[in-house]
Amino acid sequence: MRILLLGYGKMGKTIEQIAVDRGHSIVGKIDVQNRADMDKLQTADVDVAIEFSSPESAFENIIYCLKKGWPIVCGTTGWLDHRAEVEALCKAQSGSFFYASNYSIGVNLFFRLNRMLARLMNGHEYQSSMTEVHHIHKLDAPSGTAITLAEGIIEEMGNVDGWKLAPENEEGYLQILAERRGEVPGTHIVRYESEVDTIEISHTAHNRQGFALGAVVAAEWLPGKFGVFGMNDLLKI
Repeated sequence: MRILLLGYGKMGKTIEQIAVDRGHSIVGKIDVQNRADMDKLQTADVDVAIEFSSPESAFENIIYCLKKGWPIVCGTTGWLDHRAEVEALCKAQSGSFFYASNYSIGVNLFFRLNRMLARLMNGHEYQSSMTEVHHIHKLDAPSGTAITLAEGIIEEMGNVDGWKLAPENEEGYLQILAERRGEVPGTHIVRYESEVDTIEISHTAHNRQGFALGAVVAAEWLPGKFGVFGMNDLLKI
């Protein structure tokens, strides 16, 4: 399969290594410095694009690929204010768009566990909160994974109206503390506290391999399908 990489930072390089090991070829490595090189590629040159760039570049990259007719797998977060526009264009173009805030299989199982726990906690006297920790190069806060976790809690609990990024806090809202330290790949802790005890669940990534492998598997799955997809479609969970 011929893969176009959009974003060639640490994640892009890890995706490249895994894709090549799985027998795929990389037809382009596009970053801010060489974005014009994308114009040299024809529609038939690319089977699928994998987008892990930056919040500032992602929306433009996605639109470009959809108009070009390239299936695109996107893992960049921080651009979701434009998501409705992307999905509308995907449908209008009969395109293929796959988005996940996190491509790790473990994290997607954690999303399910998070919803199950929130459902159990609903109606009990506990205050929910969350902490997410990432490397110092991560530009958006809170992380897309933290937002997905927060959305799950909000949908399952009747007493949580939304989320606030710390230090902001408000009664009835889930507070998310975002920390940036060293080269931490990603840690997410969901916490329920009362006067008598604390209940926590957490997911800790040890490296980028799980995220990158999930993105490559999604890229292998997407061509030939039309519409907007996510990890639940891929994993059937």
